[in-house]
Amino acid sequence: MKSFRDINIVFPDGVRKGNLSFDESGFLSFEAGPEAITLPEGVYLAPGFIDEHIHGANGYDAMDGDPSSILKIASALVQEGVTSFLPTTMTESVPAIKKALVAIKDAKNIQKEGATIEGIHLEGPFISPVFKGAQAEENILLPDVPLLQEFVALSGNLVREVTFACERPGGKEFLKACLALGITPSLGHSNASGKEALAAFDEGLHSVTHLFNAQSRFHHRDVGIVGATLLRDGVKAEIIADFHHSSEEAVALLFKTKRKEDIVLISDSTEAKYMGEGAKAKLGSQEIHVQNGLALLDDGTIAGSILRLDDALRNVQKVAKGYSYSDLINLATLNPAMNLGLDDHIGSIAVGKEASFVLLDSSFHVLATFVKGKLVYRLQ
Repeated sequence: MKSFRDINIVFPDGVRKGNLSFDESGFLSFEAGPEAITLPEGVYLAPGFIDEHIHGANGYDAMDGDPSSILKIASALVQEGVTSFLPTTMTESVPAIKKALVAIKDAKNIQKEGATIEGIHLEGPFISPVFKGAQAEENILLPDVPLLQEFVALSGNLVREVTFACERPGGKEFLKACLALGITPSLGHSNASGKEALAAFDEGLHSVTHLFNAQSRFHHRDVGIVGATLLRDGVKAEIIADFHHSSEEAVALLFKTKRKEDIVLISDSTEAKYMGEGAKAKLGSQEIHVQNGLALLDDGTIAGSILRLDDALRNVQKVAKGYSYSDLINLATLNPAMNLGLDDHIGSIAVGKEASFVLLDSSFHVLATFVKGKLVYRLQ
């Protein structure tokens, strides 16, 4: 058993001084053992970050079809405080997606270190060609329940979230299938009207993929997905808070409009993350390059990001008026955990939950990261 004494613990409803004991089985109690560690006053112990939408990092991509790539992504992410993530696939060919799903499953089965693979996020191929973004149009498919079921089986039931276009033929049946399978359906890369989006929310759809990006825009005669999401409480909105994908003003509008519990920070990062300016990489089968802090296709289309979640927290701190330190932490911890139905074991500090946590300063700089009770990263 290990423990901390008289430290700043970040709970969902505020920061409180306290003690905390843990081991590899989880958080044990709010008591301190005889060899408890005391941390400097300006250090905070918070739940580990959860990235529900990430394609890659450090030169490796979730579509590589190689378990070692997934494990290397997992090992790299702990430096930004991520302790759980969903490797996210692309709209590629069905054989390529199947190969990626099997590789992620195999990686999870052998994983011994790094951020925990909590499941898989399928971003497509069931999307709209109107808002394909950096997805390859030739691989876009209509919502297909039997194919989804095949994907789920191949993954070993690891599919946790699916981004799809609800307005496409078969969308309603697909939504019902996702809910029946315990998968979080997320509206994205979609041309749904505002009314179609609101109808889907009424039918159980409760997540929107990277709000503002690759979806129908707000118009005063049709509010589109953007307006419908801002209107509807209980629908969680992913946001890539790098102030490139969406302007600082757009992100400020989100924070002024949505409830605190309905915003989820994501990275949507590519393998170019950590590689630096000018780096050449790939997103799925497409070539990308890093320019001015962005991951771009050769034609200039934004293709994912190089965003770190700790940087995202520092960014939104500038625009999230009225948010406390714990409110901000929830954006990368409890909120995604609830969106994915994982809050029974991760997302907050509670006895019995997984002892995956991060030590931070007041500006969200990562000092140390623990995964399942083990120290996996320390700032040098």
